[in-house]
Amino acid sequence: MDLKLEDIMRLIPVPENTLLRWIKERKIPAYKVKHQYYFNRAEIEEWILKNRIDVSKDILQIRLTEKPVSLTELLNHGGVHYNIAGEIMEESIHNAVAAINIPQDLKHEDICMALIQREEMMSTAVGKGIAFPHPRCPVIADSDRESLSICFLNNKIDYKALDKELVDVLFIIISSNSRRHLEILAKVSFLCQRQDFVSLLHSHADESSLRAYIETAEAEWARGNS
Repeated sequence: MDLKLEDIMRLIPVPENTLLRWIKERKIPAYKVKHQYYFNRAEIEEWILKNRIDVSKDILQIRLTEKPVSLTELLNHGGVHYNIAGEIMEESIHNAVAAINIPQDLKHEDICMALIQREEMMSTAVGKGIAFPHPRCPVIADSDRESLSICFLNNKIDYKALDKELVDVLFIIISSNSRRHLEILAKVSFLCQRQDFVSLLHSHADESSLRAYIETAEAEWARGNS
């Protein structure tokens, strides 16, 4: 259990008494140890994705970790990739991982296995033809090696999304710890709540347009925090 109540409150825009009621009603997974509630990152992210919870815009101003999460920097590490082949989920993930930039000490096959196992446990599809494949547990220890990759698939593939839409856009997240993972996930989720960004994704926009959009969005968030 690596998250506390205050971490969850930063992610989910509900009053504390509502969150405590959800805990008592077992609507959200939590563990009580010595009068303190703790949460498991994997269970919380599954709960957010399964229930299609809109993350709070406050996540743009409140950091869960000391080092800021920059989607622009993460995208510089992971890259934007087009024409990813595949007819089924497993093939699309194998081909996407073959295209993205991963740390040299990691094996592509190990990353593929971690991503596919995560999908088999519960789909990371968030609706609107978008999925966020990521390992259930961090596979790197250094935040400087984290990455975010945007992969556009040649074919629309069934990722078992709740809205039944087939997926043709993947955001592959490789993070170093639980709090940073949730912050990355929240910020990407917030972007994907914006229809103009979703339209860019579905048009398989060029890399410069995508980078410019994310850089502008992050500059707006920084101004809101000043």
